[in-house]
Amino acid sequence: MLENINLALQGVWSHKLRSFLTMLGIIIGIAAIITIVSTIRGTNEQIKQNLIGAGNDMVQVQLTQDGSTVDFSYGELPEGIAAITSAMRDEMDALPGVSAVAMYRQRTWADGIYAGNQSFTGTLNGVDDHYLSVAGYQVNYGRAFRLGWRSLPEDFSSRRKVAVIDTTAAQSLFPGQNPIGGVIEMQGEPFTVVGVVSQRAISQPVINSVEDYQMYARTTSGTVMIPESCWPIAFRYDEPMNVAVRASSTNDMTKAGSGVADYLNSQVVTNRQLTYQAQDLLKQASELQSLSETTNRQLIWIAAISLVVGGIGVMNIMLVSVTERTREIGLKIAIGARKSRILWQFLTEAAVLTSLGGLLGALCGIGLAEMLSHVMGTAVAISAPACIVAVAFSMVIGIVFGLVPAVKASRLNPIEALRRE
Repeated sequence: MLENINLALQGVWSHKLRSFLTMLGIIIGIAAIITIVSTIRGTNEQIKQNLIGAGNDMVQVQLTQDGSTVDFSYGELPEGIAAITSAMRDEMDALPGVSAVAMYRQRTWADGIYAGNQSFTGTLNGVDDHYLSVAGYQVNYGRAFRLGWRSLPEDFSSRRKVAVIDTTAAQSLFPGQNPIGGVIEMQGEPFTVVGVVSQRAISQPVINSVEDYQMYARTTSGTVMIPESCWPIAFRYDEPMNVAVRASSTNDMTKAGSGVADYLNSQVVTNRQLTYQAQDLLKQASELQSLSETTNRQLIWIAAISLVVGGIGVMNIMLVSVTERTREIGLKIAIGARKSRILWQFLTEAAVLTSLGGLLGALCGIGLAEMLSHVMGTAVAISAPACIVAVAFSMVIGIVFGLVPAVKASRLNPIEALRRE
């Protein structure tokens, strides 16, 4: 086999231009496929990042009616929704794909919130002692909610009227001021700001339209958080709670969210007009990715046509090579070379020729993908398995299309071959 490969490389090198032109169809086909596959993977990752935000594995499980999130700002509270206990939270923590669980109450568009003469219409959350870690917040300055430290009172059990705000809310409520120690009035009740937080270094969803803005308003309009135990001070006592779920990984978001939603619907909800539903951004990303892949899969088939053309070119050149080397083949057979050896020599030569074309095509495809990424601003993710498969596939093309010339060479009559001029 090594001898056949060496002979094949010598043949390629001795006919450099002819070999390159023969490989050109393979090079173009493989380069096109690598470029398209890299663009597909890059686009899919960009879709996921646009919807979810890189590194953000939190799923919100909220109470809904007819598919829409229930707003408790107005109207009567629904019946048939039991309280979510800490024991239930521990059970949800143990569900597949779940890393951690927190409970919270929420006003998506809060009103009646002021800091001096500044009003606030962002999101207000009444959170438990797990929420900040589950939602991925870190303290910028000040402190988080106190869980009990030395002789200092604990914020939750003591129902201390304190608030933690994010950086956006700090800018809107306390422009140009230090918000720590500032007072926020909620329905006439004063809450003291004890900390400013921000989410850990993750990429935020990309907003390109009004619909995107409405979907991600809660991440861009600012958030004020108070202890869940203080919620009845400014709002109603028995409002149903939502659940924030941190998945074990981004790919587990669907499983974690649906598992928690199913648990809550079986353990908490008796009013069948209401259901808990997970905000399944991963499913939305998968649907968009599927649409993108369907379109690009057609482009891959079109690019594969050039591989067939390249394979035909290989067959043509190998037939010419057999004709040129008829006397050589006849001499080898005359001195005892088996037909199988002649067959494998020409198959190896065809495979080496197309493998070199596949390797050059993969390199060109990577370069072209990177160039498109810089010139057009498209996302690209180079797929190493795709490159390996492409080169292996080009070798298969050489074997398939080189089979007819190889069989023809192995079946030559040595006497007639030696007579051939």
